Amino acid sequence: MKPARDAILWAAQNRWLSEHLPRYRFVRASVRRFMPGEGIDDALGAAERLAPDGIPATFTYLGEHVRTPADADEVAEHYQALLDRIEERRPDAEVSVKPSHLGLALGPNDTFDRLRGLAERSANRGRHLFVDMEDSSTVEPTLELYRRLLEATPNVGVCLQAYLHRTSADVDEVAKRGGSVRLVKGAYREPRHVAAQDRADIDRAFAERALAFLEVGGGGRLALATHDVALLTEIERRAAAAGFGRDAYEIQMLYGIRAADQRRLAREGYRVRVLISYGTHWYPWFMRRLAEHPANVWLALRNLLSRR
Repeated sequence: MKPARDAILWAAQNRWLSEHLPRYRFVRASVRRFMPGEGIDDALGAAERLAPDGIPATFTYLGEHVRTPADADEVAEHYQALLDRIEERRPDAEVSVKPSHLGLALGPNDTFDRLRGLAERSANRGRHLFVDMEDSSTVEPTLELYRRLLEATPNVGVCLQAYLHRTSADVDEVAKRGGSVRLVKGAYREPRHVAAQDRADIDRAFAERALAFLEVGGGGRLALATHDVALLTEIERRAAAAGFGRDAYEIQMLYGIRAADQRRLAREGYRVRVLISYGTHWYPWFMRRLAEHPANVWLALRNLLSRR
């Protein structure tokens, strides 16, 4: 499946495709499998539908690499408005943000100020703020922001990607600082000297880094963000052998993927959280979701054929 994954990730970065593919109805129909809509109310409604099953949510407003400080300020204001709406409607929900969406490439200090404003407001309401991770070129700048943010407020976490060779050291550092980690496999096109390429190696790294975080015992949250149920079962086995129960970590899955497993895991006593993405700038995010599971391309094609 790696050639298919590489092709999809190439398409995610192609400007012409990003401008033209979203115009097709079948593409937009396929996106609806992974996101409930483009607005705040769509995201909140989806979270409220999860509540009866005891499943909380994390919201992400889609977008990357803003061009001006004013654009970054507008994104921060959007997240402030989202926090207001969460407070009004009271779902069990928190927020995750991309540093590039808040202006990382324009200047780390202004980005930090925007992040700190959101983190402090979340903490004041008893919620976490998570800092998302992007391609390998942004890892160190993002972690530097996160270190500063963790000093300002403890209710913040960061996403780390298991396939990167450096992540073992990053997991250890964040855990020792008492920080929280959302561990993912990784969904960007990276060279071999930067990231593992084979699925078995990535799965092995994911499990090892999850157990390493638990063993440090720094007090932060560990979220295992994967739909790989077999891998989750293996991690549970190894965690139990090391003396950790199901309450030592949480499982995070995307909206619309393995919904039946999400409900089953919650019933079986796992802490489960669903990541709900929304917004108009969904193309690169959607393509990376396809790259994680290239078989989903056939779902898109079936949607096309069913509409003819």
